[in-house]
Amino acid sequence: MANTISRRLTLLQLVCSLQAFFISFSFGHPLPHPGHYPVSSLIPHYYAKSCPRAEQIVASVVQKAVMKETRMAASLLRLHFHDCFVKGCDASLLLDDSGSIVSEKRSNPNRNSARGFEVVDQIKSALEQACPKTVSCADILAISARDSVVLRGGLGWEVLLGRRDSKSASLSGSNNNIPAPNSTLQILTTKFKLQGLNEVDLVALSGSHTIGLSRCTSFRQRLYNQSGNGQPDFTLDKSYATQLKSGCPKSGGDNNLFPLDFVSPTKFDNYYFKNLLSGHGLLNTDEELFSKGQAKTRNTVKEYAENEELFLKQFALSMVKLGNIKPLTGSNGEIRVNCRKVNS
Repeated sequence: MANTISRRLTLLQLVCSLQAFFISFSFGHPLPHPGHYPVSSLIPHYYAKSCPRAEQIVASVVQKAVMKETRMAASLLRLHFHDCFVKGCDASLLLDDSGSIVSEKRSNPNRNSARGFEVVDQIKSALEQACPKTVSCADILAISARDSVVLRGGLGWEVLLGRRDSKSASLSGSNNNIPAPNSTLQILTTKFKLQGLNEVDLVALSGSHTIGLSRCTSFRQRLYNQSGNGQPDFTLDKSYATQLKSGCPKSGGDNNLFPLDFVSPTKFDNYYFKNLLSGHGLLNTDEELFSKGQAKTRNTVKEYAENEELFLKQFALSMVKLGNIKPLTGSNGEIRVNCRKVNS
């Protein structure tokens, strides 16, 4: 059994490396070699000497977690996104409440929603045994996101590493920077641009909703009172709306779960975009990209619905951009021993 898992992990790493190579060159933007990065920047294979098995250790824990619960892939991917949109990719999201810290886990986007923290704990514990005080929690989130996508059928990418961990959190930043599920396209575009991400990145990264589940409270407005007039969202397919109402009443059932992609909810593919074309987007932020979108986002949705390979490649590229948002490097921050608290 152990040998089988080891072979799978080795294959996963090989696939990710090969996919990253072909993705970069097919888009005409090859990933630079480590020597092309400034000293303080993120680089591939950052732990090659200090913790050579780091990525394999992460992959092992992630694989076991996703095999146990398929939904965990989406949960780990979401943690990386919610972390990077607040103060950069610095693992501030992972910090629990303490005397000086008000946890981002309390924010509206994360409360009763963000999950997977126990898996991160398991990864960190395994890494601390192998390479004490070496691999950051921020890098754990970045690697876990990539591995989660690959395990559900998406393309891999070479994760740039070398992030360090924040010594603080920002509850206000979490509440203000992460788009709410009822955001308009203008709000979405603005919040993504503030992070250095464009409309193509917005549409591609929204494609992460091809896996995972959402709570009734996140889309109830679309079913019953989209514009404050007691009417449902006219862009929502009527039969689909009826199906959703059966499990998401006007009141109660806030935590009832529904697949973000009702066709292939556990496979990382392009059905999310096909669903948008037919009025089957679950969240308002999903449907905004197409039904109420500008020409740029509408056309991109159509392209991804027609060409799965195009979507998967761009998603990988946009994830690299996401992971590069304001990382702490060099002597900034720290390498936490426990991802839930700053070092004493």
